[in-house]
Amino acid sequence: MKLQTLIEGTAPLAPVGADPEVVDICFDSRQVVPGSCFVAQEGTRVDGHDYIDAAVQKGAVAIVCQRKPERQYPGVAIVQVDNSDQALGIMADNLYGHPSRQLKLVGVTGTNGKTTTVTLLHRLFRAHGCHAGLLSTIVNKIDDLEIPSTHTTPDALQLNSLLRRMVDAGCQYAFMEVSSHSIVQRRIAGLTFAGGIFTNLTHDHLDFHKTMANYIAAKKAFFDQLPPDAFALTNIDDPHGSVMVQNTRAAVSTYSLRRIADIRCRVVEDTLDGLLLELNGRQVSTPLVGRFNAYNLTAIYGAAILLGMDQSETLRLLSTLQGAEGRFQRLSGRGITAIVDYAHTPDALENVIAAINDIRTKGQSLLTVVGCGGDRDTSKRPEMAKIACTMSDRLVLTSDNPRTEDPERILDDMEAGLTDEERSLVLRIADRRQAIKTAVMMAREGDIVLVAGKGHEKYQDINGIKHHFDDREELENLLKE
Repeated sequence: MKLQTLIEGTAPLAPVGADPEVVDICFDSRQVVPGSCFVAQEGTRVDGHDYIDAAVQKGAVAIVCQRKPERQYPGVAIVQVDNSDQALGIMADNLYGHPSRQLKLVGVTGTNGKTTTVTLLHRLFRAHGCHAGLLSTIVNKIDDLEIPSTHTTPDALQLNSLLRRMVDAGCQYAFMEVSSHSIVQRRIAGLTFAGGIFTNLTHDHLDFHKTMANYIAAKKAFFDQLPPDAFALTNIDDPHGSVMVQNTRAAVSTYSLRRIADIRCRVVEDTLDGLLLELNGRQVSTPLVGRFNAYNLTAIYGAAILLGMDQSETLRLLSTLQGAEGRFQRLSGRGITAIVDYAHTPDALENVIAAINDIRTKGQSLLTVVGCGGDRDTSKRPEMAKIACTMSDRLVLTSDNPRTEDPERILDDMEAGLTDEERSLVLRIADRRQAIKTAVMMAREGDIVLVAGKGHEKYQDINGIKHHFDDREELENLLKE
């Protein structure tokens, strides 16, 4: 592709006279080949501007950058832009022929519920006979073809490449999680969304955003950028639900379990076997459990209606949907019910435990196993321990993904949220396998064991090495014994 076509829409700060043929786009100088266009990004750890020399030496014919290099590079086109991240997104969209414009692309953002919402939307539209793509924390899909997922939202080049493959496969819809990181880092720049959904917003990712104000602003920026012909579906039971859509150009719709809204849900029954809901006056039963899933299902129902699906057909298909992997996933054996859930924020943990407490019967004890990840926001650690301790009958604090941190130090941070009396009643077992085994051994017939924090993950990250570890697998083996 010619450079001038590739950079269309990036608003260079100075005229770019040259127009070389470009073979690909790279933002990692190690991947540059003769004919590449190298995009120098100001990363959080590495600044791409320091690698412009290396990119030119490897044959880059064009450089996109925020700071013009001091050296002259004869025969190399220099494109200076205000924001390299934004430019990369627009260029990726140009390179792959604007795939998001050829789909009805729906983005879901919020602290909790993103994975379940996009996964079930994808399943709903597939069950309806539509070709659809999925971009999620767990897996990416083109119809039913699975492509491993490494990030909640891929980088701009991967993202547009996947969307292009979806279009080429005949997909009419695509449903994607939109993380706050991807919004700030402009990974979704250049994409055209048909709709956006806001789930909720609570304490998370402050290691990256530093303040709640920044975190809120990141989520809101997604809705600010929606086009006028898109929809913005927001949860008005959340204190931030109305804020998200204050400045959007999209058509706003609301959903709620507690207030008057465009999509109104009432929980009729909530048991371990599932929910009975009333959506806009019509009842539907579902195997999903808990009020948090009632919110997810309400958002899914609303989005399907906004995308043109018949109301009766939507309700029929909703009743058949199973939950996403690692999201309130139930197992049983030896008379014990075990639940695996990805809850790794205070709000998510509270929601899951509250859902269990709402439906467990008298005499059923709840034993919770939970930890916190290393090298991440430390302020949520004591809060999560406090929630788990006060809402459970027994608590085992353990390791999650310690990464480069000492697991015992993470457990110290969690225990800091407990009183001396509470601490005496809590078990502290850093070895996650042993912690899960201990909880199962302590459980009596009829009890419930919740293992929270990792959900679908099949690894434990320790000092940069990902060791195979699957909460569900551990429980299955224990419940068979």
